[in-house]
Amino acid sequence: MTFEHQGLLFHDERWFLDTARERLRSALGGNAHAVLAVSEARAAVLVGSLTPSEGARVHVVDRDGLYEAPGRALAALHRLTLTHEPVTLVAEPPTPSGSAMESREWQRLESVMCTALAPLRLRLLCAYDARALAPGARASVRVTHPTLVGPDGPRPNPGYLGTAAFGARPDTPAPLPATGPVHRLEIGMSLPRLRRELAALCAFLGMAPHRAESLVVAVNELAANVLEHGAGKGSVSVWRGPDRWVCDVFDEHGGLADPLAGYRPADSMRPRGYGLWITRQSCDFMEISGTAEGSTVRLHFVDGLGALSP
Repeated sequence: MTFEHQGLLFHDERWFLDTARERLRSALGGNAHAVLAVSEARAAVLVGSLTPSEGARVHVVDRDGLYEAPGRALAALHRLTLTHEPVTLVAEPPTPSGSAMESREWQRLESVMCTALAPLRLRLLCAYDARALAPGARASVRVTHPTLVGPDGPRPNPGYLGTAAFGARPDTPAPLPATGPVHRLEIGMSLPRLRRELAALCAFLGMAPHRAESLVVAVNELAANVLEHGAGKGSVSVWRGPDRWVCDVFDEHGGLADPLAGYRPADSMRPRGYGLWITRQSCDFMEISGTAEGSTVRLHFVDGLGALSP
């Protein structure tokens, strides 16, 4: 068993529950670690429909906790599988409800799953209530899952695009207004100095300590990339958005061209990839944009969310 990424678009609640229950029972029968990450109400119905011994073996996790932020969700799937493999997970990924940028980043996560999780013994069923999805969101499910589950069971998806679905780098980040002044720091040759200046700025701005720590960790990784792999100089800009702190890290070289960078765990031979992996987990959303004249990585720290330790 290697990673399987399957999508389920359902219009009928009973069909979803029957499909999910049989998936869980199949996992238990095959001695896989069965995990359920759906709404609290659906989880109660599903576990209640199993025998007591079956229900006791299903690991119910908080869906909102698992899908708190794209980078941390991917890291959580890695930890879960490496600890308990083989794993069968029935989950309800987030449906588009925030900004267009946030919806796109969740869709990008789905598009990169097969690349990022390929070596793991994980069977993931992503269930979407089609009744609550706009046509564009339903189309996204179809292009990001190599297998679709229908009334007759799983079948190969000829419309699957994988990373190509959301792999184009935009020239600029999505528009986001500033609700206060923009504070700018230069990236020089001393990373310790940049960390001290950034920590002092965060304290001056009244940023929560855990948020400030996450921002400093993320910027340190990005600035190291600028110094080691980019132009060797750039800038850091921090400001307050309507419901979040925002930080732009600009590299004058423009060499970071992959908007999916940081979604693939890197081995020790690829330190640049590992730094971006850490950065994705330290912030809530991360956008990569740019041209040959420079690349910008925008970090979002959304109110009400809290970065976990990578």
